[in-house]
Amino acid sequence: MGRPRKPLISREAATQAALAVIDEEGLDGFSLGAVARQMAVKAPSLYYHFRDKAEILSEVARFILLDTGYRDDMPGTWEERTIELCKETRRALLKHPNAAPLILQFFPRHLLLDAYEHAVEGYPRTRELHMAILEGIEKLTFGDALFAAAAQARGLPAMPEIDPATYPNLAESVAANRMDDEAVFVEALRMFFAGVRVRTEG
Repeated sequence: MGRPRKPLISREAATQAALAVIDEEGLDGFSLGAVARQMAVKAPSLYYHFRDKAEILSEVARFILLDTGYRDDMPGTWEERTIELCKETRRALLKHPNAAPLILQFFPRHLLLDAYEHAVEGYPRTRELHMAILEGIEKLTFGDALFAAAAQARGLPAMPEIDPATYPNLAESVAANRMDDEAVFVEALRMFFAGVRVRTEG
């Protein structure tokens, strides 16, 4: 396929247009042609910046993950800073529930190395447990966000309606909960950190 002599668009603009298409049409409705139409350009223009469809989807995943309000210089303990980072990451994915599954397919871990370096600097001194701590934090955050995004994308509640006659214990637990979904997520992180303290301080 031929390419125009001058680039007509920027990589960032194309990424944002691709995300807009996914937000509106879902991943099934995504194509380079749809992105080109969103930008009012010809599809060959995109090939100045992206080799193929997979590369632009990878860039969308990167864009979502970096679109947070978290700053490395936030005050507080490592636990408090980590909770803020996890909350911001979860919120970033939930802003784009149709695109959230891209994080699994194109997880740009290489982009997170600076964040990992900064994070483990504040972890407890039991260095042999650092990768387990990182694993737990990461999987809690992305697991929770992806489950919530999947429900949101389909217009479903995070927890379906529970029939007390069939599931009496679960119904009672759901009824006793006074936290919203983000607060439940934060509480799960705090419980994880409590376990980390037992393992590293004992």
